[in-house]
Parts: sequence; structure tokens; C-alpha cells
Amino acid sequence: MQIHKSAWLLVLLSAALQILIFPLPNLYMLCWVAITPLLIAILRARQPQTLQLRAGIKLLPASPLQAFLLAYACGILWYAGTCYWIYSVMHQYGGVSTPVGIVILILFCLYLAIYHGVFGLLVSLLAGSGPLNLRALLLSPVVWVAVELARTRITGFPWGLLGTTQVDNIPLSRIASVTGVYGLSFEIMLVNAALAAAFLVPREKRKRLLLASLAAALILQAGSLVPAPALTADHSAILVQANVPILEGSDWTKPYFNDTLRDLTEISLDPHDGPHPDLIVWPESPAPFYTSDSIFRDAVSNVALRSGAWLLTGSIGIRNASTTPDQVTEIYNSAALVSPNGDWISRYDKIHLVPFGEYVPFKQIFSFAGGLTKEVGDFSRGTSRTPLDAGGTKLGVFICYESIFPDDIRQFANNGAQVLVNISNDGWYGDSGAYAQHLKQSRMRAVENNRWLLLDTNTGRTAGIDPNGRIVTSAPRKTRTVLPAPYALISATTFYTRHGDWFAYLCAIISVAAIFMRLLVRKRKET
Repeated sequence: MQIHKSAWLLVLLSAALQILIFPLPNLYMLCWVAITPLLIAILRARQPQTLQLRAGIKLLPASPLQAFLLAYACGILWYAGTCYWIYSVMHQYGGVSTPVGIVILILFCLYLAIYHGVFGLLVSLLAGSGPLNLRALLLSPVVWVAVELARTRITGFPWGLLGTTQVDNIPLSRIASVTGVYGLSFEIMLVNAALAAAFLVPREKRKRLLLASLAAALILQAGSLVPAPALTADHSAILVQANVPILEGSDWTKPYFNDTLRDLTEISLDPHDGPHPDLIVWPESPAPFYTSDSIFRDAVSNVALRSGAWLLTGSIGIRNASTTPDQVTEIYNSAALVSPNGDWISRYDKIHLVPFGEYVPFKQIFSFAGGLTKEVGDFSRGTSRTPLDAGGTKLGVFICYESIFPDDIRQFANNGAQVLVNISNDGWYGDSGAYAQHLKQSRMRAVENNRWLLLDTNTGRTAGIDPNGRIVTSAPRKTRTVLPAPYALISATTFYTRHGDWFAYLCAIISVAAIFMRLLVRKRKET
């Protein structure tokens, strides 16, 4: 049986709504209805083969393959509309041609949209053969969370998890301190499922269910209008927004390198209003700042000495640097910590590297993407998420897009980090909405772990974020400046910090059990 055209129209509507709820459009309040059209499309996809006795056409649920195709198409459109910046990164900075850049973006969308497709497939398997499928609707929030967990753990690209849309809704977002962002995704999907049910139940019951669902959405969204009290901060940091352009290695002449380093030194030491900083932060290395370079080391040590503050700087870390043929030199995307005495104390080496940006997986297959890696560096992985000790203050330091991995960041807090520091080089994103998407996801990590977060980026948006995920202070984009940012040290841990993705795994277990029971019942009926 063919898929009814109305189902395809609903898929297009759902994809458009899912794009609008993420930055830059940021119409996040539409999250309560964004998945509803997709659910209706899956459960009203094809005409029955038998004659209908009642008036009107009663469309039936999609077959598993049809449901996969409907949701897969929705996922392709969503990724294309949300992660379109993949093309500009690959083309502008990766050295690939326009056609190759377009092909890479298409392949990216085709691959990650599989998770949307799997969601549709599982909902179809849970659905019965009749026009009303309350079982599938009730379990769809559980299935959605399970698929988000799979996207995080298997593919390693949980960009734009549904729950991040509610980071500005402080009363509601506190759920994340117990369940992680997945609990918010679950709650949003509950409302979407209820709305979908309102359009699938008999007409006489529709009005009451529709009003109840919309009322629930309005009440839950109303939390964003409730002002939360300001949180006390007794420490201060200076976040240096370097605004250094992304250049090829050959463009970094010695005079340009020295001038850049001198500028960063001067703005870091410029007098500013406010208390003396406890910490100065430089962003993820936008320049060839090597920890083994004496010029760079001396400049950073000089800033720490003259300021009397701890200094954290993005850099390129080197290990096993030797002329010995049998010793392999390892290069890391790092953050180095320097004491107020100018001593280089410790270093964090980035663990979660960007595929095709900081390394090329399966190099023999994806050799065409080597251009981008050549620009950034073929990095090795770090191994430790131990906080850096800045004179008794434990810093949970992570780099760039590591902030989109909930469990990775909560491990820093669970290991004793009292404040989180995310350094990034968002210059790779250009003027696309990726920087805003990254900011929103970083803010959710503050909520989950009840920690202050210092987000220092190369081109912006540099910000100080409180444990409610609220932006307390920020710097304008694409300017070389410093941002005084208040923060406090917190040692108490949240339930999510201690127990991780327990809620998402519970949803995965329930989903597997429900699918198994459904298939078992169906098999018994057939026999």
C-alpha cells in the first residue's frame, strides 16, 4: 500500500517545526507540537484495503518500512536545516570543493537521520492494526529518549537533543539535575503524544483532549516567565575572547604570531572594573600555540605572574617529542594550567575529538576528508577527566564540542570539579547558527550538574553561566575583548552527576521490553 500524501505533508510540517525550535530561529516554545505531525503521519499513513463502513477515510498506521521512510525523511530535512554549517566548515576550512562539500553534508544528513527513521520504525512496531494506537503513543516518549541515548552513545553526535530547547525555562529545566537532558526530552514528547492522540481519537472526544494537551503545554512553558533569584558569586574570572582568524599554517608569520601574542597579553592585563580575578582563561587554541614553544610559554607565564592569577590557556600539547626514530610524537588539543608564580602545573588533553575535524576515522576510506584534518591537526586522544587543581579550586575543563555530551561533562563534576570551564574555537562555524546551538547545549551542562560554567570562545559568544543555565554576562561576538565573569565554587553533586544517564537507560530497557512483548503477541496471534 502506498503512503498517503497527507502523511508526507505532515512530515514536512514536523521537520520545519523541529528546525524552528533550535537557534537561530529559537522558537523553542514550538517544541511542544514539533513532533506531533510526525506521530500522526506514522499512525495515519495508508488507506485500508477493506471497505470502511463509517463515513470518511480511516487511514491506518504505516508499515514498519513505511514508518522508517517517513521518519527518515523528517530526519534528513531536520539535520539539513539545523546542521547546514557542516558544508561551510568543510568547504571554507577543509579545502574541499563546493560539490564535495555538498556531498559531505548530504552524507552527514543521510547517516544521522537513521535515528529518526529508527524512531518511526519502533513506533510502527508498537502500533496495532486499528486506527487508534494508544499503546504506541504512550510509549513514544520512551522510544524517543532511547533513540537519543543511542545517538549519543553509538554515533557520538548528540547535537540538538530535544530537551535543550527548554534550558531557558528554569523551573522546568531543573528536572535535568535528576534525569539529565533526557528527562526534558521525555516531558516534551509526552505533550506531543497527547496532542497527537487528540487528532486520532473519535471526534466526540477530540475537543477535551486537545484542550487538556494545549493547557499542559502552556502551563509547562509558563515556567520560562517565572523569574529565578540571582545566585551569589564570590569569585571572578577574566575570559579572553581572542577573535583570532582561522588561518593556514603558512599564514602564521613570526611577526603576526608575536603581534597576536602581545595583543592577548595586553588585553589580559588591562585594568578593568571589578574584583581582582582568581582565574584568567584563554580560549581553545586559535593559533599555533604549542606548549613546547618557549616564546608562548614565557608570554603566558608573564601574564600569570603580572596578574597574580591562575591562567588556563588553550594550546597544542606535545608528548614524546624526540628525534629518536622509534618514539612517536603525540599531539593533543589541550588546555594548560599555569600558576600565579608562572609555573606550568597541569594540562587537560581533549578526549572526545571531532571526527573529520581533529582526526579522520577509517582514513583509507575517508581520505578525501584529510584536508580539514591537515588544517586542524591529527590529534591523539586524552585519557583523564580529572579536574585541574588551581590552588585548591577544582576546574572541570573541557574543550569545544565536548560540551554536547552530558555524561562526559558530569564525570568532571563527579570527580570533584567545583566549576566548569569550556574553552572553544567557534570561529570554525562562521556566521552560522552553530555558535548559538553550542551555547545552549553548554548551558544545559551547567543545569545538569548545578555548576557555574565559564564559556570562553575565540570569536564568541563568550559567557558566564550560572547553575540555572542562565547567562549572567556575555561578550559581543567577533570582537577582541575580555569579559569579567563571576562564579562560585560548588562541591555538592546532583542526582544526575552521581548516577549519570540512568533515566535514558531505563527508557531504553522499557523500549526493548515493549517491542519484544509486542512482537511476541503478534506472533502468537498469527499462529
